[in-house]
Amino acid sequence: MPESEEWPEGRPESSEHPRARRTGSAAAAARMRQQHTWVDLQVQQAMERGDFDDLPGAGKPIKDLGAHHDPDWWVKQLVEREKIAVLPPSLALRKEDAELDDRLDAINYEAEVRRVVEDFNERVIRARYSLHGGPPLITMPRDVDDTVAAWAARRAAHAAQRVPRTGPADAPRRRHWWNRRSRRGEGSS
Repeated sequence: MPESEEWPEGRPESSEHPRARRTGSAAAAARMRQQHTWVDLQVQQAMERGDFDDLPGAGKPIKDLGAHHDPDWWVKQLVEREKIAVLPPSLALRKEDAELDDRLDAINYEAEVRRVVEDFNERVIRARYSLHGGPPLITMPRDVDDTVAAWAARRAAHAAQRVPRTGPADAPRRRHWWNRRSRRGEGSS
């Protein structure tokens, strides 16, 4: 049954209706009507306790209150407070290009390296055709196959630089617990 047929005059204000008693809508409405007085009471009690006495900036004028109206004031304060570096797309892509090899070196799979380079190239091409402000875009897309080959060469060079195991050549290899055989089965085969 639609609400208009159930309560022709609208929602009841009292809890006389069975559904209002069941859902507590009348009590919630009464709480909402009285909430402002509760908040005022809480603020008054906090002022009497002195909770607002030693707040930072007390007795000082609000910074930049008389300055011109800037609709993005909160974004600028957020950037300043959180020390966020906001770069134009051309400079952000240039910085990412300079750091891309280090980022790729942390990846273990060739398919993932290809995906990262292709994503970078798509963003460079998209930035070339968009009309963003700031300095011109001088970053070029990377050749995927050449970048993957350079990544593989760096991985091979890094693997070759690993220090070989030190110790006598005839020393037994230390076995991990998952590779150990039982002592009884070692001698018999």
